Amino acid sequence: MSKKFVTFLPTGAKIEVESGTDLLTAAGKADIEIKAPCGGDGTCGKCVVQIKIGAGKAKRDSHLAAKLAEQGLNLACQILVQDEDMVVEIPKSSAMSKHQVLVDCNQSGEGITEDPLYGYDLNPLCRQIRLTLPAANLQDNRDDLNRLTMALRKETKCTDFSISLSIIRDLGEILRADNFKVTVLLSEIGDKAEVMAVESGHSHQPLYGMAVDIGTTTVVAYLLDLEKGRVVDTAGTHNRQARFGDDVISRIIYAVDEPDGLKTIHQSIIDTINALITDLLVKQSIKETDIRVIMTAGNTAMAHLFLGINPKFIRLEPYIPTANFYPAVRAQQLGLRVNDDALVFSYPSVASYVGGDIVSGTLFTDMGNAEAPIALLIDIGTNGEMVLGAGDWLVTCSCSAGPAFEGSGITFGMRAMDGAIERLEIDAETYEISYTTINNGKAIGICGSGLIDCLAKLRQTGIIDRAGKLQTSLPTERLRVGEAGPEFVLVWQQDTDLDCDIIISEADIKNLLRAKGAVFAGIRTLLNVVGFELDSIEHIYVAGGFGNYLNIPDAIAIGLLPDIPIEKYKYVGNTSAKGACMALLSQQAWAEANNLAGKITYIELSVGNLFMDEFVSSLFIPHTDLTLFPNVGL
Repeated sequence: MSKKFVTFLPTGAKIEVESGTDLLTAAGKADIEIKAPCGGDGTCGKCVVQIKIGAGKAKRDSHLAAKLAEQGLNLACQILVQDEDMVVEIPKSSAMSKHQVLVDCNQSGEGITEDPLYGYDLNPLCRQIRLTLPAANLQDNRDDLNRLTMALRKETKCTDFSISLSIIRDLGEILRADNFKVTVLLSEIGDKAEVMAVESGHSHQPLYGMAVDIGTTTVVAYLLDLEKGRVVDTAGTHNRQARFGDDVISRIIYAVDEPDGLKTIHQSIIDTINALITDLLVKQSIKETDIRVIMTAGNTAMAHLFLGINPKFIRLEPYIPTANFYPAVRAQQLGLRVNDDALVFSYPSVASYVGGDIVSGTLFTDMGNAEAPIALLIDIGTNGEMVLGAGDWLVTCSCSAGPAFEGSGITFGMRAMDGAIERLEIDAETYEISYTTINNGKAIGICGSGLIDCLAKLRQTGIIDRAGKLQTSLPTERLRVGEAGPEFVLVWQQDTDLDCDIIISEADIKNLLRAKGAVFAGIRTLLNVVGFELDSIEHIYVAGGFGNYLNIPDAIAIGLLPDIPIEKYKYVGNTSAKGACMALLSQQAWAEANNLAGKITYIELSVGNLFMDEFVSSLFIPHTDLTLFPNVGL
């Protein structure tokens, strides 16, 4: 098969690909990210491009592709490179711009001041021990390995030591190079320890670790000084797996169904993390070999894809993951650009759709403490996951809600990127719109926090009724009937960075109602399962990047969150990353994380009718049962 060049405008990036490669894949090979919420299935219409030179072949006929072709546009995922070079222009509406990434750090000139241990004692999973061993002689003729392990027993609480053959081969020379003075790099878990390196002399080599939150949408990395127990720097970016779909189901399907799909999507997250590692190390003038341990936290599907584990059965009934607890592996096995022998730990999961990120959040919020008050932890990201309880009883569930709040299924929906509307107000008399966008650029779409504001304000001003139906008889030209039915203009074309108006349609509103209804139905289902009422909850912790920018009063007004006193709500930020830091810096925190994963009870919402009954009742604003929202004005 012949190879052809594809040039992407406006960057001018050029890549050579095999004939038959679709333009979305070609863009990915050129390190250009194009929006593709459906994972290249040709159904979302977000990967729009314009072919300037050359001609491609359509994968298949589709109504959407034909409609775009009439406008001189194409779907990148559906156009195959053929027998000539191509020049393709990517409009701003299709390009992935800089994401708004929550890293939860207060940085000063000397680094980050926030304590990453959150009450735990500093006792990292990896540390250096400097030993002076008794010298071998005719009276003390123990073998060198025994001599080392006996000394380690005295210095640690460990009784079981693992030492690789590669270390043992040179151990004799290392011990005698500086008269039996050595520095041992040790990873300790309970009473077991792994000797990662033995160096002659009492060296003082830098010792760093990485804590990584592997989110479906964004990835955040913390660089930690393990000996001082502090965060040195942080970095965040979007997850490069996005071109395989916005949600985990799309990515699982790609990994399972496409040739080399698992290998490709696994490499994509490794590349994402490596880019963050490189950025941090360059900024701090730290060598790759100084990174000796990594702790990751992510949902179950992300953990499987990160480790290269087949995720096939996560999405097939009865929804069983290959593993919930993962072995530590060497960095070189995954291709991470740190010390080859660095140990990589992964937070344990609970079930197919409740992963290590939620376990991490439960650890951070101290919900497993026997004296903790009853609390609810909610992480509304690409999925809606929650934990209810306190102490020894904790129940959890997951509901498919996030894709809409990440922009999927919404005409002008988008992630939290530059140009996304994040706050919105509507004048109750004139129906005029005021809004702010991320980084104050011209609007190109609307992200999750903006969608929540929009839905609340549309209802408060009477533009939609409780069922989400647009009231087209209102005296404003912003209300009109478009190609897909009734719609409301949020931003006129002249005020956008697009060649069209930004609208929200009645179909978009219905999708948002389903998303918000799923989250509230999940909360109600957990409460019903344990026989609790809302007023028994002392705290509601709102976690995650989306949650951090959420307008709580508006979220209550539309029926996304319970109508309880605002003071009971608490933003807790990126608890996945925070919990990863805690586990990396404290053996006790890591032990508690594993304990939590084992004792949290998972509720499968697809079993029985309870969730579906609650879901149907939640498809109104704020709810069918208005007694659940006594403080929401209608």
